[in-house]
Amino acid sequence: MTEEHVHRVAVIGAGPGGICTGIQLRNLGIEDFVILEKADGVGGTWWHNRYPGAECDVQSHLYSFSFEPKVDWSRPYAGQPEILAYMEHCADKYGLYPFIRFGDAVTAARWDEQASIWELACHSGRRVRARTVVSALGMFNDIAMPDIPGMADFAGTSFHSARWDRSHDLTGQRVAVIGSAASAVQFIPEIASQVAALHVYQRSANWVLPKQDTPFTEAELAHFREHPEAAPALRREIQENLESFITFSDPEALRAAEAACLENMSVVEDPDVRRRLVPTHPFGCKRPLLSNVYYPVFNEPHVELVTTPIRRITRDGVETEDGVERPVDTVIYATGFHTGRYLSAIEVTGRGGHSIEDAWQDGAQAYLGMTTPGFPNPFMLYGPNTNNGSILYMIERQVAYALRQIRRLEDEHLAWIDVRADVTDRYNDALQHDIDQVDVWQAGCNGYYRAPSGWV
Repeated sequence: MTEEHVHRVAVIGAGPGGICTGIQLRNLGIEDFVILEKADGVGGTWWHNRYPGAECDVQSHLYSFSFEPKVDWSRPYAGQPEILAYMEHCADKYGLYPFIRFGDAVTAARWDEQASIWELACHSGRRVRARTVVSALGMFNDIAMPDIPGMADFAGTSFHSARWDRSHDLTGQRVAVIGSAASAVQFIPEIASQVAALHVYQRSANWVLPKQDTPFTEAELAHFREHPEAAPALRREIQENLESFITFSDPEALRAAEAACLENMSVVEDPDVRRRLVPTHPFGCKRPLLSNVYYPVFNEPHVELVTTPIRRITRDGVETEDGVERPVDTVIYATGFHTGRYLSAIEVTGRGGHSIEDAWQDGAQAYLGMTTPGFPNPFMLYGPNTNNGSILYMIERQVAYALRQIRRLEDEHLAWIDVRADVTDRYNDALQHDIDQVDVWQAGCNGYYRAPSGWV
């Protein structure tokens, strides 16, 4: 069914990006919009990722909206339940729920050149029309499952960490965790005390920094409540420290980070295990991780680090290339996401019938990470080359840009706005040149920063 009404704005996703967009649309007095969300609630990543120990690696006073500060975070790095509650609070306080259609994923978007509108196809069969589209799909929505022979043959329970099976009790189970990056580092310490045996299959080691995450005391929380300037001041301090570090351009800071990681790792008692936990790539080549409790897990007698490559999944367990089969009851795939899809996670057709897959055949690229030539009136949040630091701060800036263009369509009586290809090319060429100067990103490690073509 195609809806007759043409919305002024359609927003794809009710995660942080969609929530911020809806709030700012209402602040501008724009009420003719719809937010289309595949889940049954708001929060995006924080709705879907409910594995034990899930938390953010950016401190919460920065990983929150500047216009809606929260002064009573329980600890510097909040966990998933607290972050999700914050997102739900924002959606409720600013009256977004009447604008959100839950449980109806957008599967395709087509630009109607004659009418100068976008038509969005939804999973329900409904077709929604809008003058402009804001894509708040996010980076972490397309789960990456490994291609291991025999996965379908496994007789036990298996699931991806991003879709944790909360009905499955791990108590006394023999568990294989395939993957050792961000999610694994968080949930492995949480499940280690429950299981009878835990085999951690590591393809490549990661740098894991210690985490300054002591819960706030009642006195500190009282200080935040009684002094309105305290939380914004802490936010500025966190941002300044983070922005100066994540350029990965200070050799001394990089050496200090590696030293801190090695010191963090020194608690591992077995010298062979400790050696295999040391990364072979420089700090910053892959996403740095944070944990105070990951490395101590490997001192437990029932926990094994396996670095021999996996040959196949059998009916009863996991077999490595040395012929050893480890019997397990549960396999947890901690293998991350396809993070380079962005808007191309759905089928998008722009001017002249061109697909965004073709436009991005060498890797996703966009002017300011938000707009791509040939696709008028859509604005991407979390777009290519925008995620380093606190994405929520960047979302606010991206939403402000998108809303300026949406207002411009009205003010200048324009049917559509498209970005010029020559401007986009110059921007991205300059951006890639600057990226090429970041030495640690040229070290050739396996990570999600780089497309198969080499484009970062």
